[in-house]
Amino acid sequence: MNKELKTSAPTDSEIVFGILNNSENAIKRLYVAYFPMVLQLIVNNSGTPDDAKDIYQEAIIVLYNKIKKGDFELNSKLKTFLYSVCRRLWLKRLSQMNRYGGDLHDFQDHLPVEDDVEEQGERDIQFGKMQGALGMLGEPCKTIIEDFYIHNRSMQEICESFGYTNADNAKTQKYKCLQRLKKLFFQQK
Repeated sequence: MNKELKTSAPTDSEIVFGILNNSENAIKRLYVAYFPMVLQLIVNNSGTPDDAKDIYQEAIIVLYNKIKKGDFELNSKLKTFLYSVCRRLWLKRLSQMNRYGGDLHDFQDHLPVEDDVEEQGERDIQFGKMQGALGMLGEPCKTIIEDFYIHNRSMQEICESFGYTNADNAKTQKYKCLQRLKKLFFQQK
């Protein structure tokens, strides 16, 4: 195994193009990059390292077949896609083996995993749109929104930093900024 396999995580497009071009190296890099997260998922949820290897192998086959079919469209990060497939395969196997004594829905609630791939992809799109809208917002609105929602600054702190006469004025300005942000967000395609 060369150093590149150990140190560099492949990009999503490298994997997709590698599989399309029958690259053994792409598959090896995929194993090295993402198997540890699957191992942790399975072992932390009533499985063994051998179970993790089996589930990961099945997920790679699912990915491989989807890519080779020619109409594969990635709506999330490849890592998220693989995690979701592994999670579903593992839950199915647990259900078949009846390892979990309670209702499978209870077990799903305890798994620390991403939601459905499509939902995660939609969140990624919405987050990107929000970042774009925030970038177009302009000052002082951009800083007010970031200070309040990202940096958790109080309205009093924002009032003092922008020189408003009182916190209510800063709150009114924040509301106007939110309205502008909302308008920019919904104008994007």
